Amino acid sequence: MGETTVKSLDSRTTPSSPIVADEGRFARLRARSPRRPTIWFEILLIAVSYWTYSLIRNAVPEQKAEALRNADWIWRTEESLGLAFEHAVNHAVNSVTWLIVSMNYYYATLHFVVTIGVLVWLYRWHPGRYAAFRTVLFATTGVALVGYYLYPLAPPRLMNGQNFVDTVLVHHTWGSMASGNLKHVSNQYAAMPSMHIGWSLWCGLTIFLLARAPWARILGLLYPTATLVVIVATANHFWMDAVGGVLCLSFGFAVSYFWYGSRPHRLPKLVEPAASTPQRSGPPPVAGTDREDDAEPVASGK
Repeated sequence: MGETTVKSLDSRTTPSSPIVADEGRFARLRARSPRRPTIWFEILLIAVSYWTYSLIRNAVPEQKAEALRNADWIWRTEESLGLAFEHAVNHAVNSVTWLIVSMNYYYATLHFVVTIGVLVWLYRWHPGRYAAFRTVLFATTGVALVGYYLYPLAPPRLMNGQNFVDTVLVHHTWGSMASGNLKHVSNQYAAMPSMHIGWSLWCGLTIFLLARAPWARILGLLYPTATLVVIVATANHFWMDAVGGVLCLSFGFAVSYFWYGSRPHRLPKLVEPAASTPQRSGPPPVAGTDREDDAEPVASGK
């Protein structure tokens, strides 16, 4: 009892293992087929998701005393490792006015501009992979909220007695949600993990994995590297916050893999139409390559 049966070619029934049947059901549950994204739904989804993220992030109580204690612990830990270089970088770059002003605007704008640009690129040129990469980004951002709640952390520029330079205030540049008048509508003690690193690394890896042009792939890797320099130079994050961002991104990729049963860049580039298509001649295309897009269907005939 409890065994499932399948009918063979000669009309006889043979027992099928319940374990195999369960695994098959699990695989069908896990491996979602990418669907063609709808532009207005995606715009609404991203807007609502970011609004919700900002609302929750800013609703986390500003535990100033604990955030400052955690910042002191991070700083002492980095000093014990011989890697407490944030102060030196902050003062060195701050002495070059045009450079630090550029970094201030980089920090305030590219975080959003590049991320949205990569999402648009995925939507337009890789619709079959768009949903999986978007899932990575959403899961990364979602788990970061847990970090903000459980581990309040002051950025270096708000530490007591360490003489870090708040470069936005000193150079009167625009854009920091945690300086000047805007600090009253943003949680200043949500520095761990760094979503500037989480998002920029998501952008960089997406470009590196999918772009064909070597120069584009190189720029993809340089972008999160430059972002790391910027967040340290502007005293908005410790480098250990960047490690937290990388861990969140790893979680995002794990969620996407579980949901789609494949790494995002291994999914088909284009979304297969719902209707059946003529069979192609030759060996089947390999998922994740452009062969599946370049191969032309061959009409069958007698």
